Amino acid sequence: MGKVIIFSAPSGSGKTTIVHRLLGRYPQLEFSISATSRAPRGTERDGVDYYFLTPEAFAQAVADARFVEWEEVYKGTCYGTLRSEVERIWQKGHIIVFDVDVMGGINLKRIFGADACSVFIMPPSIEELRRRLEGRGTDAPEVIERRVAKAQFELTKAPEFDHVVMNDRLDEAVEKTCAILDAFIRSEA
Repeated sequence: MGKVIIFSAPSGSGKTTIVHRLLGRYPQLEFSISATSRAPRGTERDGVDYYFLTPEAFAQAVADARFVEWEEVYKGTCYGTLRSEVERIWQKGHIIVFDVDVMGGINLKRIFGADACSVFIMPPSIEELRRRLEGRGTDAPEVIERRVAKAQFELTKAPEFDHVVMNDRLDEAVEKTCAILDAFIRSEA
């Protein structure tokens, strides 16, 4: 088994932006593409941003035990980590980077234990989180309200992660995260 790095945060915290910056700095890291039962948003592409499965295909993958972990994140919308994706990255000798929802992050840490470094990206405030979600322009107002309500719960889960990084200034958050990764990559798990 290889090492894994898990990034989780409420939607709109900036975790995906941080992950993309880190992937550009660390050639030994490789992004694990999650599967989802939802339709693509905006410019998202199958096999790049997510593996987009129909709800029926997702349910079949669950029945076939093809997921390391999965969860119904929003009613009728599931996300999961495919075993084949984990195996594909480890076969290359790379460290897996997960960008997952908060409960998925907690589940992955439980599964991978000491081989995992879990990082919670903390938004500066709920108000800033709402502003970021509105600024994306990808979700209807009722979807934003649902995400903000969920974020309030997810923030209570931050202590279950190995590290919490405040993302109020992106460059500083990236540097703090690099220091965490440097120590983890050098450590013997």
